[in-house]
Amino acid sequence: MPSTKRALVGAVVAATAALMTLSAVPAQASDGKVPVKPGARVDASLSPDRAAKAKVAASAATTAELAALQGRIARYAAANKGKYTFGSYIDANTGRIVVDTNAPDTVLASLTNLSGATLAAREAAGTLKVNRSAVRDSFSRRDDVPAYYGGGGITSGGGICSSGYAVRNGAGTVFMMTAGHCFATGATVLTESRARVYGTVSNRHLPTVTGEAYDAELIGGSSYAGRIFTGGVNSSTSTRVVAAGPAYVGYNAYCQSGRTTGETCGHTATSVNGQVCTQTGCKSPVIVYTGGVIGQPGDSGSPFYAKDTSGNAWIRGHFIAASSTTGYVEPYTVVSSRMGVSVVTS
Repeated sequence: MPSTKRALVGAVVAATAALMTLSAVPAQASDGKVPVKPGARVDASLSPDRAAKAKVAASAATTAELAALQGRIARYAAANKGKYTFGSYIDANTGRIVVDTNAPDTVLASLTNLSGATLAAREAAGTLKVNRSAVRDSFSRRDDVPAYYGGGGITSGGGICSSGYAVRNGAGTVFMMTAGHCFATGATVLTESRARVYGTVSNRHLPTVTGEAYDAELIGGSSYAGRIFTGGVNSSTSTRVVAAGPAYVGYNAYCQSGRTTGETCGHTATSVNGQVCTQTGCKSPVIVYTGGVIGQPGDSGSPFYAKDTSGNAWIRGHFIAASSTTGYVEPYTVVSSRMGVSVVTS
């Protein structure tokens, strides 16, 4: 997972604080549960985890040492721009400092040598435990974080679509491609979880809006990566985008990856010169595919691609419409030439 992905905390602090305010609590119901009306304040002393206690209390010296260690780590991480990852804490079961990291021992030794002992000696003495593994951000296609990937859930107002693939314009600015029927020009787009701003819509093209026979728009204002989500609808797995170009009739292993159906493959391109006419007008030429699980509502804008033997994605377009048996894709070759953009690779 690229280091540019960063974990963000959901905006729930204010709501949690409000619930912690003491107020009268109704008598217990016959099933032993406390009946609480929606929105009612509850007594914080009734929280199910309130009585938990650490098995081993950390000494003042250990607490001070952890604070010093975390300061060193923070300065190192900032200076080296996230080259390695770190997690550090005092284990409440043992009272000792624990570090999770993928940094080499040479780096770790310089950061943890606070008491004059070597890293090996401290581990042997049991005063420090090191778990040698990377620490990764937690995210998924429905709750993405920058740099944003294609195939993620995006929303604005009441609509939900999927992000497509990152592109770069002639000035070098990077955007995310999606379907033009998704959101209006100037709309603020959020991640599906609504936890983060995904960007603002520009360069929208749609028959009923601009009179042009294609369905595409750009989302900009944040950072977007040359990667697309793979796996299921709540997956955090992804693959590299390595190229983009035309689709080929008869190829039977195309994939499509969106927030509604996840990644589905085994699609066969039956035409690259089709036309599809919906309530937003007629678009042509489009890629037509059959076979596999056809895209569903909410998948609009999602990437359509071929995978090489290494699992890398070769972008062919983005999904725009479907019947129960057939899918329709806005070709990359069309949007690239008409919008003056090129695919972002990684």
